[in-house]
Amino acid sequence: MRSKRIAWFALFMALAMVVAACSSDSGDTTTTEGDTTTTVAAETTTTEAMETTTTAAGGDTTTTTVPVVRADADLVIWADDTRTPVIQVFADRFAEENGITVAVQELGFQDIRDRLVTAGPAGEGPDIIIGAHDWLGQLVSAGVVAPLDLSSVEGNFSEAAVQAFNYEGAIYGLPYAVENIALVRNTDLAPDSPATFEDLVDNALALQADGTITLPLALQENGNGDPFHNYPIVTAFGGYVFGTNADGSYNPEDIGIDSDGGLAAAEYFGELSDQGVISIDTLYDVMIESFSTGQSPYAITGPWALNAFDEAGVNYVVEPIPSVNGGDPRPFIGVQGFMVSSFAENPLFASTFVLDFMATEEAQAALFEAGGRPPAHTAAFDAVAADNPNVKGFGEAGQNGYPMPAIPEMGSVWQAWTDAYALIFTGTDPAQAFTDAADQIRTLIAEG
Repeated sequence: MRSKRIAWFALFMALAMVVAACSSDSGDTTTTEGDTTTTVAAETTTTEAMETTTTAAGGDTTTTTVPVVRADADLVIWADDTRTPVIQVFADRFAEENGITVAVQELGFQDIRDRLVTAGPAGEGPDIIIGAHDWLGQLVSAGVVAPLDLSSVEGNFSEAAVQAFNYEGAIYGLPYAVENIALVRNTDLAPDSPATFEDLVDNALALQADGTITLPLALQENGNGDPFHNYPIVTAFGGYVFGTNADGSYNPEDIGIDSDGGLAAAEYFGELSDQGVISIDTLYDVMIESFSTGQSPYAITGPWALNAFDEAGVNYVVEPIPSVNGGDPRPFIGVQGFMVSSFAENPLFASTFVLDFMATEEAQAALFEAGGRPPAHTAAFDAVAADNPNVKGFGEAGQNGYPMPAIPEMGSVWQAWTDAYALIFTGTDPAQAFTDAADQIRTLIAEG
């Protein structure tokens, strides 16, 4: 298959890549520690120059430090410091098999997106980047990424991971990692998995009543409310942020915050606050401290918190959030993957490398070993999860998750929804708070 693609390279050089409009204001999908209501990628270094390793057919390599411009190679890949060493191994193989030169250039993770927007149209950009799915709003709007046909490999990946790269009906990336929140349970304080969220609440309140713990549920609310961490409970009641179109893309005209399920969830948050199960004052550091010191038996958080729990010596398990009111909690998920530039000098080489080399179980497992994010490739995930119960727990929790919306309208959601939670936690009628928030979001979207 590879040889056929390369043989037809000359015929495909002139193909135009279809791109659509709309930019994203929602931030990056990889959630990290901190008291923020939106999600922010961990890798934020700024790069003025990059290390470039160029592999030529025959295996000869040269490493140079150059400004952030396209390397002199047939195929150029931009990646951050975590993924570059892994990608380099496969780039070496690709160069040898196809008799070309391949350059892997290292940038700060956050630099990749903005530099592609400026460098791509100027002819100084890469053929391939690795990045987060919710960059798509900006990248597609700028016309710098091309649709990618995953039909030959799609069955090897989780449906949610593939769907994350769906923007207005087209797929723009090959996923490699998925990240989401889950329930983390202190097995000394709560030896048994709660059958339902209601059982979790009852057990936690009983532990509080007898003086064993002080905070029933370590769910960060950041002093005002946290729509990201609260989302699984909203979805369990049938609420949602945006509905979806027939092709699976998000529909910004269908806002579900004030749907019947959304309003029911709002009422439940009011009850949880009144009972003292959750607290508006639970910042990220408070969540870490309360769970690490045994003052909370449960936390709802992501893999970024586990190092702190390990250092504190907490005995814990990671597992899906149990059903709430009989409904299935579905968290937001963040997905990272490979995207092909619409200005790629060698689009066939680029898609061949992504689909034939980085879509394999071997490559996806190697990327996990480097970065620790659960693989999007199902066989690679199963292999990792067999030996890593934390990965297994987060993977099961996110199995039916919703990709963080990459559409620009998401930028109109965060503040209004955060304010609604703050009002609920300080005594405002929950249904009214969510209704007003939904109306405000619709107005903001209509105003553009």
